[in-house]
Amino acid sequence: MRKTIMTLIWSLAIVQAMAQQAPPANATTHSFSLQDCINYAYEHQDSVKNATLDVKSADYKVKETIGQGLPQVNGSISFQDYTRAPATVGPDFAAFTTGKPIDPKAPLVVYPFGAVQYNNTYMAKADQLLFSGTFLVGLKAVKTFKELSLRSLTRSRIDANIAVTKAYYQVLVGNEQIRLLDANINQLKQQVNETTQSNKQGFVEKIDVDRISVQYNNLITTRENTVRGLTLYNAMLKFQMGMPISDELMLTDKLVDVNLGDAGLADKSQDSSVYHNRIEYDLLQTNKRLNELDVLAKKAEFLPTVTANAAMATVFQENQTRLLYKNNYPFSYIGLNINIPIFSGGQRINQLRQKQIEVQKADNALEGARNAFALQATSARVSFVNSLQSLNNQKRNQELANEVLRVSKIKYQQGVGSSIEVTQAQTELESSDNQYIQALYDALINKVNLDQAYGRIK
Repeated sequence: MRKTIMTLIWSLAIVQAMAQQAPPANATTHSFSLQDCINYAYEHQDSVKNATLDVKSADYKVKETIGQGLPQVNGSISFQDYTRAPATVGPDFAAFTTGKPIDPKAPLVVYPFGAVQYNNTYMAKADQLLFSGTFLVGLKAVKTFKELSLRSLTRSRIDANIAVTKAYYQVLVGNEQIRLLDANINQLKQQVNETTQSNKQGFVEKIDVDRISVQYNNLITTRENTVRGLTLYNAMLKFQMGMPISDELMLTDKLVDVNLGDAGLADKSQDSSVYHNRIEYDLLQTNKRLNELDVLAKKAEFLPTVTANAAMATVFQENQTRLLYKNNYPFSYIGLNINIPIFSGGQRINQLRQKQIEVQKADNALEGARNAFALQATSARVSFVNSLQSLNNQKRNQELANEVLRVSKIKYQQGVGSSIEVTQAQTELESSDNQYIQALYDALINKVNLDQAYGRIK
């Protein structure tokens, strides 16, 4: 469903861009081979650019985590004006001056002195983490996180490579289809002219002219539709590359440059350990290592945390603002904090068990991935071999259809064949051309799928 929605969005975006028709004055023209297009996508495709930014972000994350182990220095300034000062209460010492003992059960009295009304404090404080198991595990985790971002970048580049390659092949196949249509149109045009001339000379009936004219007109319409489709394929290729749709893109590679390989060799190339070449498997392994580090981090929470600290401050206190800054009262201290986890109501142990389960799930995911990648490789290999055989068969059918049309035309010209035979032969040739184009496209796409399944695209 998501793929369908994305395809619809792409199509709408492309159609909207095509509707503008006239390219802007600053449109750029590019003449690219397939490798040029892939390299362009590595620099301009959105997902690749974002993956590159993720790598930079991972660098900052590493530095952030290292910074947690460095001294943390902070300063503070506070000012207080007690618009209503808190009361200071205590035993009634007035009775003590009269020689009577202080009654501990007597009500407390409010002293005539209390908090100073104005307080202004300046403080600088430094904290240094001396030991934290969570911090030590975190240092290992951020390095693994950096590795994960690099592998994600590799996967984005592979995805872009595959998408661009398929789109590039689609344009090449579209060009080949137009070439075949042009050949058929030229041949049919000549046949229309010859038949029309024969009709004027009274050798053939008008129905023969009409029959072949209908076929000619249909072929012209097919070509026009194919040309419009080719424009869409070209726009799709630019979209996959991250290139502005308004730019002009010319392809320099030809179909003859594509090496499809040999079906026999592909059929024998079975490798049960192909998953080692897949970036997706590497990503799963990295995720498992992160889960294992999560377990270590939870175990580290059972250990104490030791922090040293020190502070220097000075305080200005007075009940009148005009006297506030005439005297100050500095102080300083150094200290050591040891936080010892004793009992958390079972939270820590149960959090640890949850993380251990995540590691087990990661193991299961790796095992499933090995089977899935092996199945994908087998499926891709079978599809590629089948498509190569279909392509070779369609090439032979093309040659046969051309020969049938040639013989039918000779028989018709010599008066021993009918125009219907020629029309049927022409129709069969067009059908064989279409099947050849479809087989060619399938072979090219299955070649890309095979390379992806075997992890050959880096």
